This record gives sequence, C-alpha cells and structure tokens, in this order.
Amino acid sequence: MTIKLPLHSRITGTGSFLPPNRVSNAALAERLAADGIETSDEWIVERTGIRFRHFAADGVTCSDLGFEAAKRALAAADCDPQALDLIIVATSTPDMVFPSAACMVQQKLGVHGCAAFDLQAVCSGFVYALSVADAMIKVGTASKALIIGSEVFSRILDFKDRTTCVLFGDGAGAAILQRARTGKGILSTFMRSDGQLANLLYRPAGGAAIPMSAQVLEDRSHLVKMAGREVFKHAVRSMSEAADRALDGARLTGADIDLLIPHQANVRIIEATAKHSSIPMDKVYVNVDRFGNTSSASIPIAIDEAIEKGVIKEGSTVLMVAFGAGFTWASMIIRF
Repeated sequence: MTIKLPLHSRITGTGSFLPPNRVSNAALAERLAADGIETSDEWIVERTGIRFRHFAADGVTCSDLGFEAAKRALAAADCDPQALDLIIVATSTPDMVFPSAACMVQQKLGVHGCAAFDLQAVCSGFVYALSVADAMIKVGTASKALIIGSEVFSRILDFKDRTTCVLFGDGAGAAILQRARTGKGILSTFMRSDGQLANLLYRPAGGAAIPMSAQVLEDRSHLVKMAGREVFKHAVRSMSEAADRALDGARLTGADIDLLIPHQANVRIIEATAKHSSIPMDKVYVNVDRFGNTSSASIPIAIDEAIEKGVIKEGSTVLMVAFGAGFTWASMIIRF
C-alpha cells in the first residue's frame, strides 16, 4: 500500500538584494552631526550591535528592491515567472498606497493574471506572508508562490531622532514556495498580535487618519516613533513565546533546531531569544551588524545568505522568529 504524504509547501529557491549604498555608523554620525544630533559608532554598537546599513538611492522603490530579490529567487528555484499563481509582498514602505507593491513587482516581472497583494505586519511581515501562502497552498488555491519582504525604511526615518534613525536599513529578500508531498517544508506556523500596544512603535501621521499636511511635515509626525525600552521588553517576551509555540507545533525542542533565524532588530534581543530556547549562539544566524533592521526583509535576507554560505543545507531544520510594530509576532519551523 502506498502511503500518501499530506500536502504542504516548501521553499525551493531564495534571493536577496541590498542597495549599493553602504552606510557606516561613522558616516551616519557625521550626517547627524550636521543637524546638531550627537551619536557615535561606539554608542550605536553598544546598544544595538549594528555597524552598517544600506540606504536606497533617491527614486529607488520597495518594488524595485523586491523585483531584484525576486529575480534571484526565481533563478535559484529554476522557476518561470509565468508559472506563479501568487505573489505576496510583505512591506510597510510600499511605493504608494495603491496599487500594491506586489502588483508593481508583477508588472516588472511581466507576469499577467496571478493573484498579487501586499501584507502589512511590519517586521513580522515575511513570516506572516509565508504562513498565508502556506495555507493557500494547503487548501489548493495556489501551487507556486513568490513571497517577498522589501523595505525602504530610510524614507520614513527621523534623522533628528538618534534612537530610531540608527536602527534601520533598506533591502529585500524573496522565496519561492511550492506545493510538495515530501517530509520537507513548513512544519509549523504561529502568528499573534496585540493592537493595544500600537502606540509604542508607529507612524502617527501620513495615513488616512492624519493625512499629510504642512503641520505634519513641520512636527515630523509622519516619521517612525518608538518607545525603545518598552519595545525591547515586549520583543523579548513575544519572540520567546513564538519560539516555544513553533517548537510545540512541530513537536520539537531547541536541541532539534539546526539554525535559529531571528528578526534582525537588536543583537541583545537576538541573544535573549536564543537563550530562552536553549539554542547556542553558534546556531543563530546574525547579520544585524552588517544590515541593521530591514524590517520585513530581515528574515528572507538572512535565509538567502545562510543558504549561500552553506549554513542551511539539505535536511536542515530552521526556526524563524519575528516581532514587529502592531504589535505583531510570529514564528515558523521549516525543514529544508
């Protein structure tokens, strides 16, 4: 008798793209000093672990970065763009309110007819988007999906607020998710949110509630605002919970994980999450020092790098954990 394995999805190719403009802490400190804002490489590294980040050039958009990452993921998966039946872009910095960045990527790929939409869960966005695509594949409404995390956070940073502008960078990562009936693929997913904490990390103005105006521009309320200490506390707690729930869902323990890929926000949050899950730091992928916090792009960039470097190999079991504004938090376990 042939045993039919359950339908699920697996990643068959990844890609990433960073804008060429690499900005060191020293260069950023020099830029801020011109406006009378004091910071230094030592101050930034001590608090965040960040040394560099990439900023997109003027005129380069979220869909531009996403398109570059998508091309690389499609090539790695040996996938014809015309075979896609789903495109999801996770982003908080789309080209425009509408149409979606996903439709813009679809246009740039020359693809017609497949479903395309954006998903907004900020730094948890890529894991949320993978979970949505996985569910659509399981119920049979999609078979081959392009999932992208792409951000140009430099466009919404307040460069007069050193507590936030030193944290973020621009970039994109992408993955091809396909229908499969093997023992590999997505083993468990977990997503949660708490809108009661929204005002701890947000953009107050610039949306439909408080449209852009001369007053908004003057008081800089269209730029990112964050209560850093409170965000740190909730991030550690929520990412630890998410890790536990993903492990429970897959019936695994920290000892079964070959690699932890956390959202790259702050090295201290990463270390606390790894410690909670009893995963040693030599099994944790860290690139926040080189790219800063690229929001929804951080996890797919890290996955692509880890595959390219051979850190993720055939059969590797990988735990991904994310936390973002909203608040949102999410996790996933994938066997490659």
